[in-house]
Amino acid sequence: MTDMIAWQRVEGALVFGASLVLFALAGADLPWWAALVLFFAPDLSFAAYGLGPRIGARVYNFVHVYAFGVVLLALGGLVASPILAALGALWLGHSGFDRLMGYGLKSESSFQDTHLGRIGKKR
Repeated sequence: MTDMIAWQRVEGALVFGASLVLFALAGADLPWWAALVLFFAPDLSFAAYGLGPRIGARVYNFVHVYAFGVVLLALGGLVASPILAALGALWLGHSGFDRLMGYGLKSESSFQDTHLGRIGKKR
């Protein structure tokens, strides 16, 4: 693993940890199972690959960039919505967790080709 990729994985871990704190501070009264479902909801975006790798990568990347969770979190703060802030924190945490685990933003060439390297079984 190159230093650049290692640093991005460390960054993902830090974002994930910070998002857990932000989620706790948001004050949303969510049961643990709902928080878990919402945490993994961004992965449903892989279904866009049914429309081809180009559209699939764009949809997947749109919901997996840090900015998407940050915007939801900020909107929750602006409109004083604990549930929206919590959703943003969970979404941000999901993206950080993915980076920590080595799952990066997708290339239009293939779901397995990411900005952190190739994922899946070795050929």
